[in-house]
Amino acid sequence: METATSLVIGQLSGYMRGLTQRLDPGTGWYGEFLRRDPEGMRACLDGAAMPPWDVLESLLGDLAARPGPAGALAVVDPDVIARETRYAAGLRAAAVVVWDRLPGGVEELRTLLAAALAQRSQAQASLRALSARLDRTADPAQADALSRELSWTRDDAARAAARHEDLTARLAMVAPAAAEPLAGVPAQRSGGPEQRSGVPAQPSDRPEQGSGGTAEAQAPVGRAEGRWLRGARRSGGARYAGAAVPEAQEFTPPPGAPSAEAPLRGARFGRPTRPERPDPDQASADGRYPEPAGDPAADSAAHPAGDFAAHSLAGPAADSAAAQRPPRDPVGGIVAALIALRAQGRSGEAHALLCEAAAGPVEWLPGLGEELVRAGLAADWTTLLWEAASLPPARFAAAAAVLGPADCAALLRQGAARPAAEIAEAALALGEAGRAHEADTLLEAFVRVRTAEESARLARRDPQWFAPRLLRAAEAVSRTHHRDLLHALRVAKLPVS
Repeated sequence: METATSLVIGQLSGYMRGLTQRLDPGTGWYGEFLRRDPEGMRACLDGAAMPPWDVLESLLGDLAARPGPAGALAVVDPDVIARETRYAAGLRAAAVVVWDRLPGGVEELRTLLAAALAQRSQAQASLRALSARLDRTADPAQADALSRELSWTRDDAARAAARHEDLTARLAMVAPAAAEPLAGVPAQRSGGPEQRSGVPAQPSDRPEQGSGGTAEAQAPVGRAEGRWLRGARRSGGARYAGAAVPEAQEFTPPPGAPSAEAPLRGARFGRPTRPERPDPDQASADGRYPEPAGDPAADSAAHPAGDFAAHSLAGPAADSAAAQRPPRDPVGGIVAALIALRAQGRSGEAHALLCEAAAGPVEWLPGLGEELVRAGLAADWTTLLWEAASLPPARFAAAAAVLGPADCAALLRQGAARPAAEIAEAALALGEAGRAHEADTLLEAFVRVRTAEESARLARRDPQWFAPRLLRAAEAVSRTHHRDLLHALRVAKLPVS
């Protein structure tokens, strides 16, 4: 059975699958991670391991620098990358909250902290050794190879230091958080992007054996290989409910995120399954909560989101008062819960609640947007729209159909980052619902930020329907976009008139 915990943790892996589908596995940091630790990267993409923030940040850097048509550098709007980075950081923070509170989380954090400390010490020792060798060499070719290796080792040291700092902060916060587990949403964890320095500009410049220079210059000194992404696996079964971890896979604790089963799915998880009236005191000694009683759908109908959100904040002290008051308006309850969470600095829980709201009934969205803006939470409304942009295609189209013009346009622009197959499905759903203008807006946003070849692949879904619309969208963007798409459609032998 899927639980709120498994959904939250799975969302990051879904996002990462969508992200890596847009990257070249043979170049950049993505290619380097696959070379260093292919099993670790696969575990991250499958949801069996959680990537350190520096790995996710590097993949986003690859996205910003991916090649465009004819090998030219693709022009990616910096605002798009900035929004995606904030979104990924929010996913990480939410999943760290959940992951670290699972049974055995403290032990795993300690194991990983020791490993990060060892990696940092090893990298620092390698830096000293490489620097000494560089000072002694008089051979220009060897000096060049050593300089490149030194740059890579600095990157290893910076990553190990960032992970050590993050794990230290997480370990410090797990103990107090575990003492008072929350009923409905994960406890607050600090987790965001770590700034690091000394990263080489071009991952592809890494020296390879046999590429020139001496064997001494090319031999890696203290390079972290193998389990570089994964860290150590804690014994004791599955990392989260409903997902058994293969014995052969070792994995690191999650730098965080909510869940989704398809690429770039942000807000798709619904209300966490729960007892009818969750009670923090029901958590057992190992941190688990009892399974929910009754049918989740019936329970959801009996307790609207507003009552659920408010109860998750109040704790056991509010049980008697909650029993005496009528159910809240769902939208009002969500807004009130967000105000309280923001006031207490519990941003991870606020993000989880926004994910839940985005996955709720689409009819709530217009009113929820108005109430959030009225309450001074316009930034939360922007985040919620970003989450809604990752809903399954049919629900994404339904959300676009109920929103006002400005919010709908923002949602469609954000949705353009989805895989081409999902864009096609959403556009067709909008067209079938009589929302031709919204479908065209989505396709224009897609054409604006994606390559002509990607647009041609999208058109294969229904050439007669998509080709003319994509050409009109490209023409509205620029003459260059129109020319490139026309060429790509002809190469793909698709209709162009």
